[in-house]
Amino acid sequence: MAFPAALRPLSVTPGLRDDAGLGCAPIGNLFARVPDADAVATVDAALAHGVWYFDTAPLYGDGESERKLGLALRGVPRDEVVIATKVGRQLLDAEGAPVTGGASGASSVADLSRDGVWRSLEGSLARLGTDRVDVLHLHDPLDVEAGMAGAMTALVELREQGVVRAISVGLGRLEPLERFTAEAPLDVIMEAGRLTLLDRTAEERLMDLAASRGIGVIAAGVFNSGILADPDAAPYFEYRQADDALLERARRLQALCGEHGVKLADAAVRFPLRRGADAVVVGARTPAEVDAFVAGLAAEVPEELWFALESA
Repeated sequence: MAFPAALRPLSVTPGLRDDAGLGCAPIGNLFARVPDADAVATVDAALAHGVWYFDTAPLYGDGESERKLGLALRGVPRDEVVIATKVGRQLLDAEGAPVTGGASGASSVADLSRDGVWRSLEGSLARLGTDRVDVLHLHDPLDVEAGMAGAMTALVELREQGVVRAISVGLGRLEPLERFTAEAPLDVIMEAGRLTLLDRTAEERLMDLAASRGIGVIAAGVFNSGILADPDAAPYFEYRQADDALLERARRLQALCGEHGVKLADAAVRFPLRRGADAVVVGARTPAEVDAFVAGLAAEVPEELWFALESA
């Protein structure tokens, strides 16, 4: 599989990956503070591996992920990378007032209005240090009616004006994502955590719908917050401690992988591509984590293991 044409760099050079992007929530201080130098090194590692798709959002560190990504990409030819960010939230300062310009904030609130989308993108562009983004996702719009009436209007306007190349909706809940996929004029969708070895509901309910409308699918949350990377070291599912039943299932999957000499994390990265996703986005906060997920994409997974995993 590969990123849809609308999501590829404007200037293509040999050796680029077309199936994976770097998720930049971790460098936005998710779970742990990441110094600027480490964030830059992580992005540099992705570029060295031929990864050119970078996914960020104002929500990630209340603007810090965007700022650090912009810092890391300074000096990189703009047409050789694809920058995706998100709208649908308004950053607030420490006093609870809306953040203006390209500053980072202290918190955020949902804002699915047309004007809110324009303001949000203006701040994102300033933090990223660019005059455009390639992909603009509407971020977790659980209120579908408000998203359709306000935010989606702005997304279409921005695409028509060339400020963004492609528009999308990113969600971890299927019901609203199905509505947007069926009714909105999208180029792509990003599903989070619903096309994994532990949760395959997107396969049953979303993939055919997206294909029928010519909408690309990017898979995020492939580790379900950690449990599919290592159920013992990171026993989390959907950002919470996993219950005993989920841990037992994950350990069984890990044991099956071990019987075939394959890491569970490598199978988890590959699984969405096998089930119809165009590409996967994997978060990392260190160069070593980038090395690991890129290696996982190249790992040999025998058919008998896929059969065992899909039957487990």
